[in-house]
Amino acid sequence: MRRARVYLVVFSVLVLFAEGCAVSTNPVSGRRRLYGYSWAEERRIGQEADRQIVAQYGLYDDPALAAYVDSLGQVILAHSHLRRPDTPKEFRETPFVFRVLDSPVVNAFALPGGYVYVTRGLLAHLNNEAQLAVVLGHEIGHVAARHASQRAFELQLGQVALLGGAVLGQEVLGLPGGDVLQLGGTVAQLLFLKYSRDDERESDRLGVEYAVRAGYDAAEAAAFFRSLKRLSEQSGASLPSFLSTHPDPGEREQTIRELAARWMQEVGLATRENQVVYYARIEGIVLGEDPRQGYVADGAFYHPTLRFWFPVPADFQVINQPSQVLLVEAEQQAVLVLTLASESSAAEAARAWAAQEGLTVLDRGSERVNGLPAVYVVAEGQTSEGQTVRVLRYFIEHEGRVYSLAGYTLAAQYARYRPVLLQVMRGFAPLRDPARLNVQPVVLAIRPAERTAPFRALLLALPEAFTPEAVAIMNQVELETTVQAGTPLKLPQR
Repeated sequence: MRRARVYLVVFSVLVLFAEGCAVSTNPVSGRRRLYGYSWAEERRIGQEADRQIVAQYGLYDDPALAAYVDSLGQVILAHSHLRRPDTPKEFRETPFVFRVLDSPVVNAFALPGGYVYVTRGLLAHLNNEAQLAVVLGHEIGHVAARHASQRAFELQLGQVALLGGAVLGQEVLGLPGGDVLQLGGTVAQLLFLKYSRDDERESDRLGVEYAVRAGYDAAEAAAFFRSLKRLSEQSGASLPSFLSTHPDPGEREQTIRELAARWMQEVGLATRENQVVYYARIEGIVLGEDPRQGYVADGAFYHPTLRFWFPVPADFQVINQPSQVLLVEAEQQAVLVLTLASESSAAEAARAWAAQEGLTVLDRGSERVNGLPAVYVVAEGQTSEGQTVRVLRYFIEHEGRVYSLAGYTLAAQYARYRPVLLQVMRGFAPLRDPARLNVQPVVLAIRPAERTAPFRALLLALPEAFTPEAVAIMNQVELETTVQAGTPLKLPQR
């Protein structure tokens, strides 16, 4: 129901199933070795997973920004091993797609076969085009070195395919964990397979090389890695380098400078930063969560764009995603999922769902929910472990759409959770409050410093949830850093 929701500082890995292993070429080293998949399989995996990534997290709605990131990505790609004349044709002709995801999380990752993603949160924390060039080069490096396929083979997981690798290398959960409802099989799950620290160091080297070859001052990226370290410390997620597959951000800050100097000696002076162009592209980008795509306030979930709201029980966590909203009970004994049904009426949607094989319908009926036509169904089904799950599902018509609100719990727990589930479902209502409907996100403004002063002194009243330290990190300065008059600053504003 909202563009993106991610819960740690970085995001993301998914897993798809594949078969076998293959002897193939590494485009970076030029050597042949065993991989978990052929290059063609990697491309297929990437294509399939890309659809899931877009559905799960959503694309940021700014075509000009998307075109800019893709254009820069193609420039960096042109200087990679995948585009060199002596590289086998199957690699040289692989198209790459660069996407901007609508997430406030500071992250970038890549899928096998040529899909690279950056978040709007990451773009807001970069200070120039040179830094973005290194990040994109790093992710291209993962694909070019075939790290996902290599790790799958090395870990003898030929039946699964790794998708992605975050800049910080920490796992991110987008859905409840595997013990939801204690069903053995989960409501939703993510399998994780991390790149090794050597993989990450190789991608750092490749990212710097590709950026320098494209004419960018790759040493600029060192300041971004310092910001990553500060972000990690601020969120309480700081990890010593020996505990993370990615090198510690502080270690990478120093390494990036050394790599940039080394490659400029070999390739030639690279000085392009393009801060003015970069700032012009990111000005106006949404910062933090976008309330227009759904938000929780005062014990309720509001969706201004789709014009509905419903109460949120005190012991339930809300997970807001582009295609669904999940409410997960604190003990993970019950979950409620709100989605859009494909049918044109509540009655049709209820009939289609109740007719599914394996469901036993216990009750059904129709009613009005806050003036809206609704049909409910109570049904049971068996898990593979033989447990009985009971489902209470309401289908509600609102402004030409049919909303499905499905509550799941073990049959033995149903009496306990039925009142809570009904509270949410019968609380679903049209949103008419102008104050809730007209809520606007915080966006990024670029403003010149009006005077020479410490950065802290240049911050006026900040929007709620934006601390001076967070804004300083976004600008890659310390709060006490003296900023010269006229220096462009990235500032949050409503």
